Amino acid sequence: MFNRRTLLAALPLLATPSLLRAQAARDPVTLLLDWFVNPDHVPIIVAQERGDFARAGLEVRIVAPADPNDPPRLIGARRGDIGVFYQKNLHLAVDQGLPLTRVGTLVATPLTTVTVLRDGPIRSLADLRGKRVGYSVAGFEEAIMGTMLESVGLRLADIRLVNVNFALASALMSGQVDAIVGGFRNFELHQLDIEGRPGRAFFPEQHGLPAYDELIYIAHRDRARDPILRRFIDATEAATHFMVNNTEESWRMFIAGPRRELDNELNRRAFASTITRFSLSPAALDRNRYERMARFLADRRLIRGVPALETYAVELPGATR
Repeated sequence: MFNRRTLLAALPLLATPSLLRAQAARDPVTLLLDWFVNPDHVPIIVAQERGDFARAGLEVRIVAPADPNDPPRLIGARRGDIGVFYQKNLHLAVDQGLPLTRVGTLVATPLTTVTVLRDGPIRSLADLRGKRVGYSVAGFEEAIMGTMLESVGLRLADIRLVNVNFALASALMSGQVDAIVGGFRNFELHQLDIEGRPGRAFFPEQHGLPAYDELIYIAHRDRARDPILRRFIDATEAATHFMVNNTEESWRMFIAGPRRELDNELNRRAFASTITRFSLSPAALDRNRYERMARFLADRRLIRGVPALETYAVELPGATR
């Protein structure tokens, strides 16, 4: 049975680009991913392989965490320069005292879903009454579920939440749960289809949740004006535009060298599903989107209040190099 952790492959450290380039002094940057290397990270890999980081005067070391919870803590402790994180979780981390700020956007649309089996009895969210819903992380996923249920006149108390750790798809296919919350529309839906158990997805942004950036770049709050950060973001922007115009070549870059084990059906489908979701203007900050999510979380008492936007999200000043 497919398992997202093994299919995406644990690659603790990516090699530098294979293309020989002129040796020049470059500023070192440590980038901490949110997860094992997967198609959500294609612009980063393309920027590395194509030489966009090198042209920006950066020597980027890309690290996949042993624990997905590590990047915000390490960035807050100045043990990394840039991290890949989730907008919705940034609000919670800042509320808990971590000195983080959003400096760019990677995936600019929600990916999270509530998913059921297509051949099962659940045809609408209202059919979830009395059913078991699997989740991985307490907190925000409960807020998602509660809000979506409210859109059809139900409450969180009308379902039974079951912690299935990160085995969302397998828990659904095995019948351990009747639905899952937190599965990504560009991964778990393909995983279910490949296994011959296609799913039906319900999308949070269509059932009461404000739209949000799924994946963002974060840095320590004190580094918000560091020109190195802008050079990094501009390099990923160049790579994203290249990827949109040259999808097959970008895919070959993604599965090159030490990442060749990622060349499988799941990752190929995920790559195709994610291309249109990457931010083409990663430095741009949608103030309303962040303030709206903060109000949503405060209303549900997941954060203590709505902080000033500039304390946790910035639009970086222009590059000086």
